[in-house]
Amino acid sequence: MKNLCPIILYISLVIVGISCKDAGHEVADLVIKNGNIYTVNSASPKAGAVAVTGGVIVDVGANETIDRWIGKDTEVIDLQGKTMTPGLIEGHGHFLGMGQAKLNLELLDVTSYEQLAERVAEAVEEASPGEWILGRGWHQSKWDSISGTVVKGFQTHEMLSAVSPDNPVFLRHASGHAGFANAKAMEIAGVGLLAKESLSKEDTHGGEIIRDEQGNPTGIFNETAMGLIGKHIPDADVGKDRRAMELAIQECLENGITSFQDAGAGRNQIKLARDFLDEGKLRVRLWMMVSSRDTTLLNEWYARGPEIGLGDNFLTIRAIKIHADGALGSRGAWLLAEYADRSGHFGHETTPMQFVYEVAKKGLKHGFQVCTHAIGDRTNREVLDMYEKAFKENPEAARDARYRIEHAQHLHPADIPRFGELGVIPAMQAIHMSSDRPWAIDRLGEKRIIDGAYVWQKLLQSGAVIVNGTDVPVEPIDPIASFYASISRKTLKGEPEEGYEPDQKMTRAQALKSYTLDAAYGAFEENIKGSVEPGKVADFTVYSQDLMQVPENEVLETRIDMTIVNGKIEYIRD
Repeated sequence: MKNLCPIILYISLVIVGISCKDAGHEVADLVIKNGNIYTVNSASPKAGAVAVTGGVIVDVGANETIDRWIGKDTEVIDLQGKTMTPGLIEGHGHFLGMGQAKLNLELLDVTSYEQLAERVAEAVEEASPGEWILGRGWHQSKWDSISGTVVKGFQTHEMLSAVSPDNPVFLRHASGHAGFANAKAMEIAGVGLLAKESLSKEDTHGGEIIRDEQGNPTGIFNETAMGLIGKHIPDADVGKDRRAMELAIQECLENGITSFQDAGAGRNQIKLARDFLDEGKLRVRLWMMVSSRDTTLLNEWYARGPEIGLGDNFLTIRAIKIHADGALGSRGAWLLAEYADRSGHFGHETTPMQFVYEVAKKGLKHGFQVCTHAIGDRTNREVLDMYEKAFKENPEAARDARYRIEHAQHLHPADIPRFGELGVIPAMQAIHMSSDRPWAIDRLGEKRIIDGAYVWQKLLQSGAVIVNGTDVPVEPIDPIASFYASISRKTLKGEPEEGYEPDQKMTRAQALKSYTLDAAYGAFEENIKGSVEPGKVADFTVYSQDLMQVPENEVLETRIDMTIVNGKIEYIRD
């Protein structure tokens, strides 16, 4: 395709003026031909062409077989040998957060505290007096070094406060489980320079204000303590949220994502999704988990029940999200044994296990999936215990409940088989292994890493179904990067040479399935999406090269050339 117009050579969108070969045979709206199609259908794993009518696949097969569907009004896409798969499914992300990250400071690429301060200083120059400076994406363990004072593994606020003395600043950690505030933000929140005996209960109840030896806050607020600052940040206006929604949709399409599993939506976000659906602007299929943090909203949904397949399967609300612990990066993940790099610290139980049990029980009663964020080995064990208890009390409803644990990042070896035994789905993000593994060993130590961290093959061998994704905006939504991490277990720089714990690599077929059919299964949608076969929605992703065959070191060079949703081309790479 180099030096040639991709619109002409690649998509070859033409209206073919020929008669149908079989007299009286129904013609298709769309035919895609001359492709290298991986169907993710075990009965017929490869194909060359697809016929689509009304946004649904009607036939799959060889070119000569599908030609009979072409009529004078049929739109034809000639792939000219390009690779196509079922539309990719982001199995765990934060939809509106992805768009909002683009409207605030993006800090994923920051490599030092100085660079972070420079970004904030630039934002202050553009801001109005007193306007909040918001951002997300910093990760101290990924920096080249931390300048100045370090307290419990984190930087302190002095440099941040110096560049923004009058504008309050709050910057979320890449994980979303910690926040960094300047002096002005802490002043507004009334945190201030408190003595040790004045510590608020938020310091120990599911969160922590990181303080120096004198008891003064360093600017780091971990887990639930972030709310002390967050409640003072003005809500975004409707116009800004709508713009964030538009940006999120476009970001999905540019990355080949045709369906998105939204891991925790509140009242306003659910309304916004409905508005976009009603306006015909929801160009990506959205599957939403209701956030359990709003118990009033949760009770409303118990009474209402799930809403499935709205707007031609573009919007489904049928799951509940619980947040049970924090993240390894912020040392908030709840562990059975203390952190290797912080003596006496075990992380945080951010939601009482009794609440997890109550939601698990009510989910079965009202027909909702329950999806619980659990990263540490203790959290995973406790959540599995709560699920199992609810399942035993209502075995009929639990027969195919498909409850999920979101992340399942660090497991005790004894708990790994329980996923398959209980039918609990680990919704994992392979890119977290690539991004976190170089420093996660400092948190857990080598033995815990080898025995139970990012153990994809052990889980698959237990009979579990893995749902892949990126946890965007914690990581970029790029599915190629997560696919590469799945099959290589390397960083995006290609290190180490053999990959981390290489026996846990996924095969390419497993990795593709985790982004398509298994992700669909994780949402009770395997009968309508996730593979290229008749009767399923016409969602497809087309690539610049064959990511199933190219050498491993070339996988990251793959680009998304086209994204098709419901039989309509929604994105073409320039």
